[in-house]
Amino acid sequence: MNLWLFTVGGKTTSGPAFDLRQDYLARASRYLPCELKVAASEEKLLEAVHRAAGRTRPALILADSAGALLTSTEFANELSKRIDSGIQLLVMAIGPADGWSAAARGRADLLLSFGRITLPHELAAVVAAEQIYRALTIRARHPYHSGH
Repeated sequence: MNLWLFTVGGKTTSGPAFDLRQDYLARASRYLPCELKVAASEEKLLEAVHRAAGRTRPALILADSAGALLTSTEFANELSKRIDSGIQLLVMAIGPADGWSAAARGRADLLLSFGRITLPHELAAVVAAEQIYRALTIRARHPYHSGH
């Protein structure tokens, strides 16, 4: 299984936020191959997810302010369910500035909220990358999480 972290509309490929995303995804790749990707639009993201379908349909998690508020452990359980289901690809996406369309929300397997605050795309992607790493360490019973 592979995991792709997408940002939609993000253009930054350098700087502190990019470096943090890369660092957390490199750490996460010890447990599961992870890649950072950028889509110019929601349509391009959905096309990439559609094209990536192999023997299984990719799972799609969209960061959305109206999504589920999960603890890190609950998010780890959601990730584990998808990993254990045998899917080949899990895509987590930080959405367009104007939010997701009804079509994207309908395609999503999970809408996930990082809280009621508004985060810039770059920071939301760092939070997503860290939570992916944290979820994988929780799954592996690594001490990184340790309840904090």
